[in-house]
Amino acid sequence: MRAGFAAVLLAALLYAGFRPVGPVPPLGPLLDPANGMWSTAASANLPPMDRASIPGLTKAVEVLVDDRGVPHIFASTEEDAYRALGFVVARDRLFQMEAQTRAASGRLTEWAGARALESDRENRALGLVWGAERKFASYDTASMGYRAMAAYADGVNAWIVRMRPRDVPVEYRLLDARPMKWQPIYSLYFFSRMALTLGFNDASLRRLRAQALVGRAAADALYPVNSPIQEPIQPTGRSTPRFDFATIPPPGRPDNGALAAVAAAERLQIALGGSRLTETEDAVGSNNWAVSPRRTAGGYALLAGDPHLDLSLPSVWYEMHLVVPGRVDVAGVGFPGVPGVVIGFNRNVAWTFTNTGSDVNDYYAETVDDAARPTRYRVDGQWRQLDDRVETYRDAKGAVLHTDTLYFTHRGPMRREGGSWLSMRWTAYDRSREPDNFLRLGYARTAQEWLNWMTDYVAPTQNGLVADRNGNIAIRSSGRFPIRPGNGRGDVIRDGSQSASDWTGALAIGQYPFSMNPTQGFLASANQQPVDPALNSAYMGSDWYSPWRAMRINTLLRADSAVTPDAMRAYQTDPGSARADAFVPLFLAAAESEMKAGRGDATLNKAATLLREWDRRYVRANRRAVLFEAAMSDLGRRTWDELRTQPQSEGAERVALPQSQILVELAQTPENPWWDDRRTAEREGRDQIFAASLRAAFDTVTAARGKEATDKWLWSNIRHANIHHLLRIAGFSALGIPVQGGPNTLSPSSGSGTQGSTWRMVVELGPEVRAWGVYPGGQSGAPASPRYRDRLSKWANGQLDPILFPRTAQSLDRKRIVSTLRLSPR
Repeated sequence: MRAGFAAVLLAALLYAGFRPVGPVPPLGPLLDPANGMWSTAASANLPPMDRASIPGLTKAVEVLVDDRGVPHIFASTEEDAYRALGFVVARDRLFQMEAQTRAASGRLTEWAGARALESDRENRALGLVWGAERKFASYDTASMGYRAMAAYADGVNAWIVRMRPRDVPVEYRLLDARPMKWQPIYSLYFFSRMALTLGFNDASLRRLRAQALVGRAAADALYPVNSPIQEPIQPTGRSTPRFDFATIPPPGRPDNGALAAVAAAERLQIALGGSRLTETEDAVGSNNWAVSPRRTAGGYALLAGDPHLDLSLPSVWYEMHLVVPGRVDVAGVGFPGVPGVVIGFNRNVAWTFTNTGSDVNDYYAETVDDAARPTRYRVDGQWRQLDDRVETYRDAKGAVLHTDTLYFTHRGPMRREGGSWLSMRWTAYDRSREPDNFLRLGYARTAQEWLNWMTDYVAPTQNGLVADRNGNIAIRSSGRFPIRPGNGRGDVIRDGSQSASDWTGALAIGQYPFSMNPTQGFLASANQQPVDPALNSAYMGSDWYSPWRAMRINTLLRADSAVTPDAMRAYQTDPGSARADAFVPLFLAAAESEMKAGRGDATLNKAATLLREWDRRYVRANRRAVLFEAAMSDLGRRTWDELRTQPQSEGAERVALPQSQILVELAQTPENPWWDDRRTAEREGRDQIFAASLRAAFDTVTAARGKEATDKWLWSNIRHANIHHLLRIAGFSALGIPVQGGPNTLSPSSGSGTQGSTWRMVVELGPEVRAWGVYPGGQSGAPASPRYRDRLSKWANGQLDPILFPRTAQSLDRKRIVSTLRLSPR
């Protein structure tokens, strides 16, 4: 029996060694000791000296990799620098580059088969490839951006050709795949995907869903065009926020017309690759700020950049330094797959971005000639020809899995949802030159030149912050802000049969939110409404994020007239919370009011006592933030019960909740009907609801975590950063990392922990530019590499590394060089 079992096992292992078993690739190549998975550990370390050639290179290029894994590229021409950059980024991040390209272009089925089909169909239906192809076809081949993308592709492909079997990233082995040839257009695919992440606004759907349940007047107040708390990006001259509170109308009658409209729009959004939100929290967004020399300890301008995106291993960013003598000397971070620095600095200027979050996409109800198989659509009584394209989805062997026919109007992609055909207009489809915009920034010598290079930037809209060595600081919300007919709002579905429904243009650059060298001596943005509508009434969006982070950083900057680079670093993980400052007094006052009214009890008293002990700081060692967050969660559910589709059901589907600043506005009217909990016979007011939520929070936390003195109440045991590998392989991920910060702090922490700061940078613009930075992860994308997660500990603890910025290859400290790569023409 033992011999028979051994024979069967041997046969099974031999079969698995040479043939795939289900989704598992053949194990033989994986276990090959010379070229299999084990060999990646050896190839993950860079050699002290290496040589290679790149087709198209005009002269030799020297690449010095420092002990932080950063390549310092010294080249004779910009195109040679981008060829070298493509080579070294592919060496470190090839799988990441291809994965994000396949995701954007809807080609994951070629790796994962039918399991990825629906995801691919959604991404292609969104029109990302269609938009990128239109942009690429219109590109001037002599432009800086086109030449850089082509040169970058030369470098990537040179690495792919040069790779030994042991150099192939482990993820390809797990997928039983080989790297594909890199095309210049893939850089535009990435920008299209970033536009989806940062520039796709669904505020119109949130408002329409609420309107369907509680009527238009209430919905307009809950999801307003303007924030009731104004702490805008463009300074107003005030030293405190402006509170523009109004009485929120009571819940009204359901709007059946809005219900039908939102159902169709939601189906379109889902079909186009979006998702329907049923809950929300305040922004896990980006921050940046700059300080004028007169308010810094050193007398030089300071700038801090802190973009927040999805956390991943490897990181979304790649750090680099490019030098072409007499032309460009720029350092910072860029995106793998895209040539050049996006956020960084040169010898004179430093810059960074946060997302503006403007409303730049609209829906149109179209009239077609054939409801089943349209070929034309009607505009102003005339038929126009639809563009169509057949999309074919293949598996790893090239077999066809599925085909789709996509339709496009002059506005964008069109889909049939129910009995209606809807199309979408979006600025991301417009012809633009984002690679040129970002590459040109490295040449700026002053803040004004930097601003000039961004005048024709389109999407996604960004708050660009810049400082220079002359002491200037400036910020502008840049991008295309569409002008719409009628009331100008974008939160309606328009009649596609009328050209009068189309956008009529875009805001002139003079109408963009902007400030340069303000009297207050500093500038800051944190995804809040960019300009006070009392100063600029142009429609740019609606349902803005609550300005809690903006309020906190402005409080810190107003209080410090001698800011240092280390203070800028500390601000990036400051645990204070303007949101907690607003709500904790409301909870405590409500508890006191209920106790005086005879409606209190021991539980409420205990909860209020514990909350009063909290200093409202989300440090890892605190044991009270968990109680506050549970109370806030309960307060939202309890207050907005009218936004359930089935009011009496706790588990009923809910419209995405209004921003927390709307709760502060509602708190100004204690007897507003919104406070009444319709599940009870009693008519509740504000204090009863706040007290009930605090009491319920104590019960919930105690039941889940025991007594308040236990370590289970520690914030470090509750909120973590979870940084997943691209394939979500646990062994390649970094999970459960305790972090300082909470909802709406400057280092905000989401419940899932999968979003957060992806690059922290501080720059001092003195006689010699000094900079510090860190991101979660490391330069290498190889899990076996010591450079895969070597920055993670410093990131988690709010520390920054000094960034090396040598003027020449000879001036880089030899002790800091771990690898030298010499590239030559073929």
